[in-house]
Amino acid sequence: MPLAEILQKYEPVIGLEVHVQLNTVSKVFCACSTRFGEPPNSLTCPVCLGLPGALPVLNRAAVDKAMRASLGLNATINPVSVFARKNYFYPDLPKGYQISQYDRPLAEHGWLEIDTAGGRRRIGVTRLHLEEDAGKNIHEGLPDSGRNSYVDLNRAGVPLVEIVSEPDLRAPEDAFEYLTRLKEIMLYLEVSDCNMEEGSLRCDANVSIRPVGQREFGAKVEVKNLNSFRYLQRALEYEIERQSEVLDSGGRIRQETRLFHVADGRTAPMRSKEEAHDYRYFPEPDLAPLRVDAAWQAEVTGSLPELPAAKRERLQATYGLTLYDAQVLTASRALADYFEEACRHSKNYKGIANAIMGDLMASWKAGGLTVETSTIPPAHIAELVALVDEGAISGKMAKDVFAAMVEKRQPPRALVEAMGLRQISDTGALEKIVDEVIAANPSQTAQYRAGKTALLAFFVGQVMKASRGQAQPALVNDILKRKLG
Repeated sequence: MPLAEILQKYEPVIGLEVHVQLNTVSKVFCACSTRFGEPPNSLTCPVCLGLPGALPVLNRAAVDKAMRASLGLNATINPVSVFARKNYFYPDLPKGYQISQYDRPLAEHGWLEIDTAGGRRRIGVTRLHLEEDAGKNIHEGLPDSGRNSYVDLNRAGVPLVEIVSEPDLRAPEDAFEYLTRLKEIMLYLEVSDCNMEEGSLRCDANVSIRPVGQREFGAKVEVKNLNSFRYLQRALEYEIERQSEVLDSGGRIRQETRLFHVADGRTAPMRSKEEAHDYRYFPEPDLAPLRVDAAWQAEVTGSLPELPAAKRERLQATYGLTLYDAQVLTASRALADYFEEACRHSKNYKGIANAIMGDLMASWKAGGLTVETSTIPPAHIAELVALVDEGAISGKMAKDVFAAMVEKRQPPRALVEAMGLRQISDTGALEKIVDEVIAANPSQTAQYRAGKTALLAFFVGQVMKASRGQAQPALVNDILKRKLG
């Protein structure tokens, strides 16, 4: 049954558990580096290996970044939070437990807003807590992967925050939007690079369905291995369809954990779903409670940047941008800053926005560049827009100038002079060219004067050709209309 038909009968209930790796220099409870891509097991020590007698020491920078993330999600930071041992046994967990937080997390009761088909909605954030990452099991890519698995413990002890949403999402596309906005906020706060390929942003989804109008939740299924935004949406769509088929056939949904298999776009059972008591949480005896006083929180609050939603609203109000333009230009802090810097040099804000979103961003994509590595300063974009506004060059000529800016890395005004592209706006000079064009085309002139006014475009083209594209189009139109009568 198509998903649209399923959604007329069943309502999905979706919550996300997102792990964000904090971009600290060292791990959360030891001084080992968090660098990615180093040789396996080269970034370890007795603490992150869980050797007897080694004691954890909390990394203050990790707490600072976790607090920034909490405040960015409108969560309340608890004055006292407690670390706990989450007990389970897996080859990549050398201690046999993970240091995390359970009943007393760092922050609770947050929210973020998303745009949905039904309008803007507020999605609750249940909690945000600090924890250490586990290592990594390697099941493929080695000569004997068919027989053996390997363990790389470089990630063990890397600082994470787990962000748990309320079950407020009602469609796969809403989950996609939520994760997009969450990532955007983390990047603005500069607490993580959110690189999903390197494991800096990981997501598990909890999904159930219930008949439309029913208040009680259905049995919850956790879906893992969602290592891209697209896979998240695909996995949720498949799982909603699967659960609806089970219910329609008279079956019951089992509470379980399932893996999403990318190749065939399906989920498959992994294990029964654990409950909190399965992990036998108890307070971490080697770490004192984490206390955040008012001064510390005020210090972190004062360092927060303007967040994406507020920036979008301000750009619309200040520069007269459309919502779409504001969304594109606030995709990153660096891009928004680039736009505003360009606006310091020209008042044609819409023209600057169009230039950035058009030719400039296309050139970055073609050249493998980003706003941070751009070779064109914001002032040069503003100068190019100003040249068009002044009538010095046409919009078509501006594209040639921009191509030269990319190649030669020179300001546009200098390039216009060097390339001899300045637009002809002298009325006398243009009248002479127009007279020559009219004289050279008596047949078309007669047809125009007989009422075939569509030929004006022909004459404009001839004048532009004669002037090598340098005639000012608006002035050419006026002169032609006057002289053709």
